[in-house]
Amino acid sequence: MDWNHYVVIDSRYFRPKEVDFLLGDPAKAGDKLKWQPKVNLGQLVKIMVECDMKLAEKEALLKGL
Repeated sequence: MDWNHYVVIDSRYFRPKEVDFLLGDPAKAGDKLKWQPKVNLGQLVKIMVECDMKLAEKEALLKGL
């Protein structure tokens, strides 16, 4: 089966490649789904920085720095 025969792509729904400002509010998920995040903002930032640091270390090793 060739998906090209069944899928229609509408470019009106494409997101821009770079978005200057993103803002999310988990309140609706909390209200409707009784969802709560497992990490707070500080923990999330720490996880993201640690990941970026590991990637930077790997890149430095590959470049021989």
